[in-house]
Amino acid sequence: MSKLLLVLLLFCFSTEAVAAKRIVLLAPAAGDILLKLGVANQVVGVTRNLKGFPRARQVGSHIHPNLEIIRSLAPDLLIISSNRFFSEQMAAAVDAPVFTYHPRTLDEILQQIGELAATLDKPTAGKRLVARQRQKLADIKPLAAAPKVMFEITAMPLIVAGSGHIVADIVNRAGGVLLAPSRRKLVRFNPESVLARQPDVYIYQVGPMNKNPLPPAERGPLKRLDARFLRVDELLFSRANTHSFDNVLKLNRYFREASNG
Repeated sequence: MSKLLLVLLLFCFSTEAVAAKRIVLLAPAAGDILLKLGVANQVVGVTRNLKGFPRARQVGSHIHPNLEIIRSLAPDLLIISSNRFFSEQMAAAVDAPVFTYHPRTLDEILQQIGELAATLDKPTAGKRLVARQRQKLADIKPLAAAPKVMFEITAMPLIVAGSGHIVADIVNRAGGVLLAPSRRKLVRFNPESVLARQPDVYIYQVGPMNKNPLPPAERGPLKRLDARFLRVDELLFSRANTHSFDNVLKLNRYFREASNG
């Protein structure tokens, strides 16, 4: 079963492939894509905090999925974000094809929309969805100067986004420069290092990973930061899907307004 994660190739190239009718969704970010492809009723299992799937039963979190519940749902497709939390051995126990949804850039989101659409026999809907996202990018306005941006994932401990996080591409496409300490997705950091880098904009997300953080402007050394502070919704901003394209436009507009005083 070591080649189980490559089963997507069979979906894409086999003329006898049948679209999945019982999907278990363990990659929360892909939920937005499935809704927009019109296959909500084919999803029988979802992780916590995913809305819009009327037939779906909760199967735990994407970090701690309940294997027994998943098996009881008899899925014919598993959509995961990583085999770190859902191993090949777990997939083998379910005995269902696996699609890994884990884009880190906007281009990869578009690519995976097309792959998911092909897998679910929704090629026309997939092409339309991709075209709509490309049109959003066409509305980006140029900036006179690129603002330096820091993105907070969690306040305690302080973890910021690295260049492997989707927000890196969102910030860069919007006209900014993410101050990413490393190529990793998440980077443990400290307030003094933030001060040393002097970002123009400090974005902090609020959601399941960063519940009710004290605003940075009221927090220790960050009080001394000469920057604009922007609060964003984690569930809309840190999940790589069509919302990522909306966030590019929102940030681009925010950067322009900030530069105009």
